[in-house]
Amino acid sequence: MLFPNADLERIRTGEVDLAFRRWKRPMHVAGGRQRTRIGVVEFVSVAPVSADSLTEDDARRAGTTLADLLAFLSRKDGEVYRIEMRYGGDDDERIALRTKRPGKKETDALIGTLADMDRRSRRGPWTREHLELIEARPGELAETIAASIGREKKPFKADIRRLKELGLTESLPVGYRLSPRGRAVLRALRA
Repeated sequence: MLFPNADLERIRTGEVDLAFRRWKRPMHVAGGRQRTRIGVVEFVSVAPVSADSLTEDDARRAGTTLADLLAFLSRKDGEVYRIEMRYGGDDDERIALRTKRPGKKETDALIGTLADMDRRSRRGPWTREHLELIEARPGELAETIAASIGREKKPFKADIRRLKELGLTESLPVGYRLSPRGRAVLRALRA
């Protein structure tokens, strides 16, 4: 779910604790979390509501007016959802994860996860290739690396984010590099 920067700041302070979205299916669930520029936003509750039931107080808690909220919701099809949320802190668990060198059992589990990702891929195995590309070309533009293997930038970056979720890569101001965890897993893949 995208939040304007101003809303993120108000979520952090608690001024904004509701959001309303029109979805064809729920995009978040109660207990879910989303990393944002300011840290983690936690979803306390997610429930369908009638647009007719929305009040000025709902709109105020969402950081807007009722007229603007209803206009925003009228731009899409689907059911209206009321999302209660709160600031969950600025900790990004991936930072701790990527600095942790995995033991043998954890390395084996990560290799199994990568094998599953490769099996589910429509284009075949890719995880080791991408780890090797990042190792060989740290700090290089994602677009350049993607083009070198005949891929579009956006899908390539999405795959790198999947590796990042496992703590194997980290973003640089330009490009990526392998984390200590990623280097350990790549060594094990080569063994």
